[in-house]
Amino acid sequence: QVQLVESGGGLVQAGGSLRLSCTASGIIFSSRTLAWYRQAPGKQRELVAALGSGGSSRYADSVKGRFTISRDNAKNTMYLQMNSLKPEDTSVYYCNACTNFYSNLPILPWGQGTQVTVSS
Repeated sequence: QVQLVESGGGLVQAGGSLRLSCTASGIIFSSRTLAWYRQAPGKQRELVAALGSGGSSRYADSVKGRFTISRDNAKNTMYLQMNSLKPEDTSVYYCNACTNFYSNLPILPWGQGTQVTVSS
């Protein structure tokens, strides 16, 4: 049974930083394209960043240059370093895996997510 657990969210002032973590059980991350998504109230869930098994990454235009996705295969954990946070980054953040590097479609059951709130 696959389980994803996100952590690291919180309340931060605009311009601040947070580092999100996602640990997985029941699945090996190393061979997967991993991704972070977010969902703000009243909006659809959107892909924020993806990381291929070979190390290639891509980002939503809204976070390019501010967010960095990474993984630690030994710990079966992925991360999202978020810098220069803006109020519009306020969302619940979720991790997942995708079918391939160019797909935005998640393939695993969603975790509970972690709330990120950025105050102005």
